[in-house]
Amino acid sequence: MSETREKIGGVSLDHTWYPGEDLYSDGTVEEKLLEIAKGDPALIPERIVKEKDWAVLYHFSPVRENIVSWIPFAGSDKVLEIGAGCGAITGALARGAGSVTCVELSDRRSRINAFRHRDCDNIEILVGNYGDIEPHLAKDYDYVTLIGVFEYGSSYIEGKDPYLTFLCQARDHLKPGGTLVIAIENRLGLKYFAGCREDHTGELFDGIEDYPRPAHAHTFSRPALEKLFAAAGFKTPQFYYPFPDYKLPSRIYSDERLPEEGELQDNIWNFDRERLVLFDESRTWDSLIRDGLFPLFSNSFLVMLKKDENQ
Repeated sequence: MSETREKIGGVSLDHTWYPGEDLYSDGTVEEKLLEIAKGDPALIPERIVKEKDWAVLYHFSPVRENIVSWIPFAGSDKVLEIGAGCGAITGALARGAGSVTCVELSDRRSRINAFRHRDCDNIEILVGNYGDIEPHLAKDYDYVTLIGVFEYGSSYIEGKDPYLTFLCQARDHLKPGGTLVIAIENRLGLKYFAGCREDHTGELFDGIEDYPRPAHAHTFSRPALEKLFAAAGFKTPQFYYPFPDYKLPSRIYSDERLPEEGELQDNIWNFDRERLVLFDESRTWDSLIRDGLFPLFSNSFLVMLKKDENQ
């Protein structure tokens, strides 16, 4: 396929691997997202309030950036963002690091990303299927991010164990000592017991029941993730716990600073779809915290995985 490049402001788009049509889309709402991205960035908060639309909130809320904005990037760091989508965290990465290389299947989503960050000059977006682009990626990134992406591994990767393969591929694009950053829902997150629908299938209790029906995404418990990380050669994963989840995190806990009783009092909202309220989550959180079980039932995980210096 012939190489095709273009610029939107300071952002570079490379369509070398683009198949000519978007193979993934949220539909006509993306036209609205593109129109918002082309407009005045200062008006985006006003549009979020006006639209009252989950897609607009999800893709444009500045709260999305909280998941990575605290990471101490150096100004010279090279970052690879796999599955950049509409650029919800791309700006935070670009402000902290020296360069950001995005991989994104959708041309329309890539354009939304480019227009909203057109004032940046350190972002390159590679448009196309990850499997086609991956062999051409550099092997010396300081950070590789999989934010809301790892759970789709079986869609990107072929073979008997696509999630392990995905981890190993991401690891191989890190320089020695580099960091893989993963944000993903917890299959056993408390919100799913309490009446929230599974984020990807929209079904009640789907993840808790280990996806009894075919699903295009698969999330994991903490022990299952730890086994995968160990198999991929990551020895000491650092777990963090975004609350209420990694999509719109208002705070991020760690094993060094877990929540205390009485802190988790504001988690009955569910913006993307209706939910049930089957029990008092605040009281349940307090019980889990008291018994040392919060890390197993956190709604989401954020994990830092260091590549061994000798790998």
